[in-house]
Amino acid sequence: MKFFIDTANIEEIKEINSWGILSGVTTNPSLIAREGRVFENVVKEITEIVDGPISAEVTATECDLMVKQGRELSKIHKNIIIKIPMMEEGLKAVSILSKEGIKTNVTLIFSVNQALLAANAGATYVSPFLGRLDDIGQDGMELVSDLSEIFDIYGIKTEIIAASIRNTMHIYECAKCGVDIATVPYKIFKQMNKHPLTDSGIEKFLEDFKNVETKGEF
Repeated sequence: MKFFIDTANIEEIKEINSWGILSGVTTNPSLIAREGRVFENVVKEITEIVDGPISAEVTATECDLMVKQGRELSKIHKNIIIKIPMMEEGLKAVSILSKEGIKTNVTLIFSVNQALLAANAGATYVSPFLGRLDDIGQDGMELVSDLSEIFDIYGIKTEIIAASIRNTMHIYECAKCGVDIATVPYKIFKQMNKHPLTDSGIEKFLEDFKNVETKGEF
């Protein structure tokens, strides 16, 4: 399973990318707005940090404008993926852009039916939202698991990006059901990297090593 980071914060991206585990980045209008910077400048800077798919979302709700924005965003860098919300006009835009060789990520997926429509329209990625389903009492992981199974049955090439990740168990369950990608917030990456037994083990090793003679700097 590949890891993307779900943020538009440059420092967060730089830090997690330094771990050597990032395959891409996802952003959305809300994440960009938090940074208080020019949209295109943020996206371009991200492409200079991570060599992988970078999702940049359109803000229009009409097909023609979505396509226009998608074409413009795709000119920023070859790794730009056009993120488009799941709606009728969005499906039309995905179909047009995919025929032009522009990759797309259909976002705000909350059902298998929506994901199947997006895949058939030519989406490169679909992004089911786990956490938001959990918030309303539905099982977000059930959706992701069903999508993984159905896409595998039919050999659908569209990749599944598990989004709206809220905790480390979401990551574990996504990996178990064969999801292609998890797009993870910065704070969840930090939690994934920690375990109390690891911390206590390091502390014990370092304490014991204080009594070991060495020939150089250790």
